[in-house]
Amino acid sequence: MLEFRDKTTTEALIKKIRKISTESNIKIMHVCGTHEMTIARWGLRGLLPKNIKLICGPGCPVCVTSASEIDFAIKLVKEKDVILTTFGDMFRVPGTGSSLSEAKSQGADVRVIYGIDEAAIIATKTEKQVVHFSIGFETTVPSIASEILGSKTLKNFSIICSHRLIPPAMDYLLSSEDIEIDGFICPGHVSTIIGYEPYEVLAEKFAKPMVVGGFEPADILLSILMILKQIKAERPEVENEYKRAVKKEGNILAKKMMNDVFETCDKGWRGIGIIPNSGLRLKDEFTELDGEKKFKVEIRKSQDLRLGCKCGEIMKGKAIPQDCRYFGKACTPESPVGACIVSAEGPCYIAYSYS
Repeated sequence: MLEFRDKTTTEALIKKIRKISTESNIKIMHVCGTHEMTIARWGLRGLLPKNIKLICGPGCPVCVTSASEIDFAIKLVKEKDVILTTFGDMFRVPGTGSSLSEAKSQGADVRVIYGIDEAAIIATKTEKQVVHFSIGFETTVPSIASEILGSKTLKNFSIICSHRLIPPAMDYLLSSEDIEIDGFICPGHVSTIIGYEPYEVLAEKFAKPMVVGGFEPADILLSILMILKQIKAERPEVENEYKRAVKKEGNILAKKMMNDVFETCDKGWRGIGIIPNSGLRLKDEFTELDGEKKFKVEIRKSQDLRLGCKCGEIMKGKAIPQDCRYFGKACTPESPVGACIVSAEGPCYIAYSYS
């Protein structure tokens, strides 16, 4: 990938961006934690004309997982004789009062795994119920669907389904009167699964330029240049900069598995609110693998954000991590107040690491 970090190439792209840029303020949003990592790590914001603002949207699945889902998982593993598995970046995300990490320190059987197949293997080796706290955007859903299809015979295995979908979130943001967005860098990883057809509906509906972008510095800069050219030509459409990995139709097999196992539902996004048809749930034929239906656990009223925490505003692109009074002080990756500083894809974690 060295050619996508080549100094001559990036300098040429920056020169073209500066040449086409006008005096008008332009806000370009991305919805991908890896894009934010590239932008921060390589200092791309500082290379752009001051009127071009790169803003971070809800591109971190851990960050937008609601406190109620975490509270359910914590109470489940504390009250029931179950093994709870999850991915590492969810381990320390705060719920209303505590985290899975704290639950484990108090004796709960919480295990960090790298893939859902590990959870299924654990279930074959124990008589205990094994519940996987399943999170992620469209990128991770096919692997979950594949495991679900292969685990129908496991009577002691289920999932807490906390998956969310990116296009409905983009629709929500573009529909919000208090959020200014002039163009989108669409997520590369998600697009390898769903393709870029779903964005075409949004580009037409809101007349906003959209470019599917890769993850190297030259990818980001070229995506910005493509958006600026669309704005100048007044031709809002979807373009694919990440052609080496993304096809218009996406991954047909992966999408079929997703559709075979899951259906859409309304979903609450932490600090943002309920977004229609932005979540996934298991279809009725997989009810026995639905941990939330399998176990009757009641939780008290949950609280997504601590008073003063700006995670919600950051996820909507209305604030940056440095605007939050907790950032880098009471709130650090080791001792998180909000969800945005835990995962390596979280905007606060990235700002803490690179700013």
